[in-house]
Amino acid sequence: MERNTRQRTAIRQAIADAARPLLPQEILQAAEAGAPGLSMATVYRNLRTLVDEGELRSVLLPGEVARYEVAGGGHHHHFQCLSCQRVFEVDACPGDLASLAPAGFTVEDHDLTLYGRCAECATPARGRKPAKAAPAAHCHAHDHSHTPKPARRTR
Repeated sequence: MERNTRQRTAIRQAIADAARPLLPQEILQAAEAGAPGLSMATVYRNLRTLVDEGELRSVLLPGEVARYEVAGGGHHHHFQCLSCQRVFEVDACPGDLASLAPAGFTVEDHDLTLYGRCAECATPARGRKPAKAAPAAHCHAHDHSHTPKPARRTR
């Protein structure tokens, strides 16, 4: 185990205080108060160490840079705000999703991300129209309509 440094303490505290998964840049901004002169390279180095030691875990969303949260919180899912891009923990779980798997497949784990607007972004500012609501959740962008598409004709 590596020594506990002022920078590492500031990084741990920034993530714990946020109580949500943070991007490395957000960690740097939040931890700078406790560790002036902190660099992005130092943040990444410490994140790698803290993940390796089991104190933090990375949160990977499709097409996104890894975010980091305190490990040991048990099974949970995430919500990503489509306006501010922040990610929040969701403690609820729909439970057994094995019935959704194709016949003969075995589900060993699942990960669910809800997408929409966080409470702060969903509340319209004075004189501003509310943003158009997005779908509350989706798995991926495949066409689930089971209607075959016509073949393309080539000449």
